[in-house]
Amino acid sequence: MNMQIARRRFRDFMSVQRDNPELLKAQYRAFTRQMPMMYFILLTSSWALAMTHMKLAPPWLTVGVPTLLTFGCLLRVFFWYRTRNFDPTPELAYFALLRTNRLAGGIAVAFTLWSFALVPYGDAYTRSHVAFYMAITVISCIFCLMYLRSAAFIVTLIVNGAFIAFFISTAQPTFVAIAVNVFLVCTGMMSILLTNYRNFESMVVSKQRSDALSAENFRLANLDSLTGLANRRAFFAQLEAELEKARANGQRLALGVMDIDGFKPVNDLYGHSVGDRLLVEVANRLSGLLKASTAFRLGGDEFAIIAPVPPEDDELVSNANAISAQLKEAYQMPEGMIHVSASMGIAVFPDLALSREQLFDRADYALYHAKNKRRGGAVLFNADHAKQINCDAKVESLLKQADLEKELSVVFQPIVDIRDHATIGFEALARWDSPALGRVSPARFIPIAERAGMVGTLTRPLLRKALNAAFEWDPSLRLAFNLSAHDLNSSEGLLGVIDIILSSGFDPRRLDLEITETAFTHDFEQVTQSVETLRRLGCGISLDDFGTGYSSLTRLHALPLTKFKIDRSFVTNLHQRPASYKIVKSLLTLSADMGLDCVIEGVETEDELTAIGALGGTSVQGYLFSPPLPADQVVEFAARNGRRPCKIAV
Repeated sequence: MNMQIARRRFRDFMSVQRDNPELLKAQYRAFTRQMPMMYFILLTSSWALAMTHMKLAPPWLTVGVPTLLTFGCLLRVFFWYRTRNFDPTPELAYFALLRTNRLAGGIAVAFTLWSFALVPYGDAYTRSHVAFYMAITVISCIFCLMYLRSAAFIVTLIVNGAFIAFFISTAQPTFVAIAVNVFLVCTGMMSILLTNYRNFESMVVSKQRSDALSAENFRLANLDSLTGLANRRAFFAQLEAELEKARANGQRLALGVMDIDGFKPVNDLYGHSVGDRLLVEVANRLSGLLKASTAFRLGGDEFAIIAPVPPEDDELVSNANAISAQLKEAYQMPEGMIHVSASMGIAVFPDLALSREQLFDRADYALYHAKNKRRGGAVLFNADHAKQINCDAKVESLLKQADLEKELSVVFQPIVDIRDHATIGFEALARWDSPALGRVSPARFIPIAERAGMVGTLTRPLLRKALNAAFEWDPSLRLAFNLSAHDLNSSEGLLGVIDIILSSGFDPRRLDLEITETAFTHDFEQVTQSVETLRRLGCGISLDDFGTGYSSLTRLHALPLTKFKIDRSFVTNLHQRPASYKIVKSLLTLSADMGLDCVIEGVETEDELTAIGALGGTSVQGYLFSPPLPADQVVEFAARNGRRPCKIAV
């Protein structure tokens, strides 16, 4: 049994091992540099030996045999030199090394027999040259073959074994001494070779582990740990790579940027653990829907899809809408059925987008339009969007350069009690008169300011102007003023608002600060804290555009609201639209049950007003009563339409 183990170990020791592909490739690459050198040393030494025997030995031995050996060696030199910059496969490296292992024995035998064939010719000097040739040449070969342990041992055993045996057999003291010295030197050389080989093998294995660790670190650095999708870093790297391919091949490339509608309320209602599980389900469903495209999670509830060689625009949008429809299907969770939707913006290279940054920005711009106009669907970036971007960029630039105190102003739209048509307050609305653009609609410049993160700089001068104007009103009139999420999601923004209110001299109890539902999707806890602070100051808090966002009853109860406003989209032709009629009726009932006041916006016809009165609505505003008025007309309007004490919710 021990003999079998020993034989197997010896066989393994003397053969090329193929269990480590990286080691095989490293050995191969080392040989491409060292084998030409080995053959050069071998041939120059051989021809030097042949030259010293040229007049002593027959021509076939001094010319014929060296020529034949040279031809064979040059073929191997050519092979190794030709592949010096080649990155081999493990299989190719294995067979090349296996061939080297076999040739090592054949070449060693050939050169050894040729050397011994020259010994009978000449005197002691020429025989000493043969001994020197065999000893020195084998040492150089050992060095060159050191990265293939088996080949080095084969050459050593054949050449040195024959050399030592032959020269000891001569019984000539000098040759015997040379043989003993060569044996000792080769023994030391083989010991060094084994050590170097182990170090080489250890270095390769260590590099393997290091490369594997680096690869794993790279994989983890490019992987979203929650969903298993590639992350934002991987997304931009692959987007750049796919763009290069598309440019090189003259092909199109589509990018879809997707956002989960209603994800924030899920987090707030059920907690972050449920939100995380929902994101995993969305990612799994998204991955299952894609074939030739790749999905990424960019962060939060934002995903992206890279689609090489996309179909034509109509089919592309149709496919994106189909994906959104699948993601809209209910998600079964232990906590219950969860419903969300997915809006997507698409941009296509080279159609209106030429660089990585431009492609992403334009897909993101299309997403913005999808969320505002086609929530739960897909929007393809088009030429109209490109024009709009240029216009928006001009507006943003001028807005940043504007003298806000001079150019911004406020107008006031009456809020009326329809029971006696008495004015109970006014809502302040922003206006911007740009020297370059003229009068700019707030529906235009406020969203641009919000996207640019500068809406807070508009709030401060507008709030000051509104409070200064309202300070002159009758104490029974209330002022309604809109705040944005940017005014509430930081302590600095909140303190700025509070400072303006307190320094104005206007009674905070007459001030209704209006906040849209979408403001709470930014940072529910922070915005809630800000609202509670304003409520403690005495301000009323109105939830603006109620019904168009994602408010839940749980949220409404959690907020210190005093009223909410029903969006005009439910009011238009209310008397002719049963669905809108039922929605307004439900919202008015809800406000009564919660003890909240309710203002109905956008009333423009007598028919709408009659329907609202029949439903029990009392507080309204709209063009039926008055368009927004300049500050100098407010007092006159209020006096003309009567005034009465207003109920202040505290």
